[in-house]
Amino acid sequence: MNLRRMARVLALAPLVLSAAFSDVRAEERTLRVSLNTELQVLDPIVTTINATRVFSYLVYDTLFAIDEQGNYKPQMVDRYEVSDDRLTYTFHLRDGLEWSDGKFVTAEDAVASIRRWAQREALGVQIMRVAEGLRVVDPRSFELKLREPYAYVIEALGKPGNVIPVMMPARLANLPANTAVPEVVGSGPFLFDHTNWRPGERATFRRNPRYRPRAEPASGLAGGKDVHFDRVDLISMPDQATRVAALQAGEVDYLEIIPADFIRLMRRNRNVTIAKPRGAGQIMSIISLNHAQPPFDNVRIRRVAQMAVNQADIMASLGLPEDLYLRECYALYMCNTAGETNAGTEIFRNAGAERARALLREAGYKNEPVVFLHSESSALLNPMGLVMVDQMRKAGFNVQLATSDYATVAQRRLNRGPTSNGGWSMVNIIWNGIDLVNPLANPGVAYNCAEHYSGWYCDPRQTDLLRRAATARSEEERARLARELQAAFHDNVNYILGGQFSAPAAYRSNLQGVIEFPIPIFWNMSRR
Repeated sequence: MNLRRMARVLALAPLVLSAAFSDVRAEERTLRVSLNTELQVLDPIVTTINATRVFSYLVYDTLFAIDEQGNYKPQMVDRYEVSDDRLTYTFHLRDGLEWSDGKFVTAEDAVASIRRWAQREALGVQIMRVAEGLRVVDPRSFELKLREPYAYVIEALGKPGNVIPVMMPARLANLPANTAVPEVVGSGPFLFDHTNWRPGERATFRRNPRYRPRAEPASGLAGGKDVHFDRVDLISMPDQATRVAALQAGEVDYLEIIPADFIRLMRRNRNVTIAKPRGAGQIMSIISLNHAQPPFDNVRIRRVAQMAVNQADIMASLGLPEDLYLRECYALYMCNTAGETNAGTEIFRNAGAERARALLREAGYKNEPVVFLHSESSALLNPMGLVMVDQMRKAGFNVQLATSDYATVAQRRLNRGPTSNGGWSMVNIIWNGIDLVNPLANPGVAYNCAEHYSGWYCDPRQTDLLRRAATARSEEERARLARELQAAFHDNVNYILGGQFSAPAAYRSNLQGVIEFPIPIFWNMSRR
């Protein structure tokens, strides 16, 4: 978008927005938010869509939570003990926790919630594989007993993304894990106003009077979730320019992601603050390959595709200021983090389209169609996808572009069949950095040989490495196995890394106490 069009959109903001916001109550204690994706599914166990993750942390709570430094802290848990042999974990819930329906939270609820989550999440599957038992001790205590040590129990119960281990009443948690629960009953800081939910228009949340925040200061997803707004409205605005105009006019307070075209302009606006995420607070661009179908069932052809990718060009397509992306990053656990490593990255030396083209025929490619699912409606996926397609074509792949909206792409991505029957070959997606720092939770390796996870990569070496990492006894051993996992990831080409960048939030400068985190957080903040 050129500057003249930007200026025109912003100048007309009040006229454009007056009708859209005519029925929003002008309360001082109402926070108005625009997310990057629509809220459609109200159960974080059956979907990994980011809007559902935001929803989850509003209405639900977790046993443990991650803070701004990446440390896992007790949240619903008051205290816990680990036996000397590291086989028995005993958890004690905080006193007085209540569900939004007025009933008290019990250990039975926690056990049922863990079991439901573990059916859908790789870390949960791994824990249950080595679990001897998970049982209620008393109304506020429960015990996890293992057959062999597992190094990431606390990190699993506090993981912030993909399938989130939220707590629900046992009567809901005991329902099938592949179907969304029929009602929303949580113990989080907000209540969901289901009656007035208008999908595609607005979702409203109200402060939960039954919620009891922890005494510690808020940090990331951990600590005391003190709520200073009576109400949070998630307002649907598909058009990117309209979102920015709404922020400019003060009709919304917070944008989950500000479009790259507007960042430089908004940085000059003293009424708007642009967040500055770094390291695990950034995003990794990903190319997902269909390992179940030709041509990418052939590891040699996957390696050629990997070689053809130029991250600098993909990142440049976003139009971001240079301080908001890295020209190159091949670290599976994100660059500029404690887990960053160059293990396995020697294969990227002398890479490029020219070398990839020279090796493609040698790899056994027979000019099979490569169907690339392209999300035209996404401000992030659209430009990156077009550059990726161009790079693949320059390398000699017969790429067929399948353009649609993101929802259609997300649904088609579940099709494991051949391209002639509605299947696919490549699709670009994004992963939040906060989900990548833990090797056993990182989707790049954690779903190895998992039948239900799109892409269907499977490498026996990684199965063994994951098992050994789960039982590692020291930080040094954990780090060594993490390096070996990254090397195996690149060698097998589970996915292709497209580059690391920021998709920063933007918010009105009269908000204070904003916790800048990869996930939008609406506690702790207030309006001056």
